[in-house]
Amino acid sequence: MRRLLFAFLTAALVACSPGSSGAASAAAKVVHPESGLEVIPLTITSANGVHRFKVEVARSMIAQAKGLMYRTKLGPDEGMIFPMDPPRGASFWMHNTVISLDLIFVGPDGRISNIAARAVPYDETPLLSIGKVKGVLEIPGGRAAELGIVPGDKVAW
Repeated sequence: MRRLLFAFLTAALVACSPGSSGAASAAAKVVHPESGLEVIPLTITSANGVHRFKVEVARSMIAQAKGLMYRTKLGPDEGMIFPMDPPRGASFWMHNTVISLDLIFVGPDGRISNIAARAVPYDETPLLSIGKVKGVLEIPGGRAAELGIVPGDKVAW
């Protein structure tokens, strides 16, 4: 049922998508070859320096529902950001997610509120934010610990 709903929503989004708004705007955007989502720079400033990532932006409900499901690889400095405007409590799971991920919950002040480290592929246990968040960042599992990223660090995108 969930797959059918996802397929229907995807088809509806494609059918309703506007055409290109011009060559200049298309040239300015970097799009991920697999997801078709815009790719933007994101930085995390921690006690041991600034860590730079290139992240796909999951803005739409459809993109947020799919996330990184079915992906078999993610580079060490790649990820996906799920912006939430207005900020709200977030709950994620690893349903149909093949690779381990670190889920970094970013509070309204731009600081990391909590990290769900090394989330287990296919696990349907809810991974919850502590309080409201303005975004959730997914990066390869274990990468946050490897870089020394901890709650309180500043995230900007």
